[in-house]
Amino acid sequence: MTKLDTKALDKVIARYEGKPGRLLSILEDAQKLDEHQYLSTSALEYVSEKTGIPLSRIYSVVTFYAFFSLKPRGDHSITVCRGTACHTRGSKKMLDYLKQILDLKEDESSGQQSKVFLTTKDNQFTLMTVACFGQCALAPVVEIDGTIYSNVTERKLKGLIDNIRRKGKNKK
Repeated sequence: MTKLDTKALDKVIARYEGKPGRLLSILEDAQKLDEHQYLSTSALEYVSEKTGIPLSRIYSVVTFYAFFSLKPRGDHSITVCRGTACHTRGSKKMLDYLKQILDLKEDESSGQQSKVFLTTKDNQFTLMTVACFGQCALAPVVEIDGTIYSNVTERKLKGLIDNIRRKGKNKK
């Protein structure tokens, strides 16, 4: 568990003082401060306390925008598009294959079967889904560490994952 860096968070909050829409900017920067790229309960409570913004409002913002995470992320992120074009061209098969090779099991307590957010036990990979990347002509599409891969096959995915594992824990 990462210790909350209140000094760094104070600087973030001060940077956006009095600016319109400051909450989004504060939360985005606060998420980047964490080594696992997520917003911990303690970080949200601290932002609420320091800004005077009710914690309930902060939670409503964090849960509305998909780019915020309330769970720790792995060193590498993999996002599978689940849009119609990708689905008809095999994205479900790609998602199931990734779960298999990364040894990921659905958490039955999560409740949401339509959206996936799973992290490997070693925190090396986080597997997520998105409704659509807008790359329909290139389906199926998978994003790994910010790079979009098109016309993805199981073989291509295996090669990309193996390459990341060979390089070790460091991103890219």
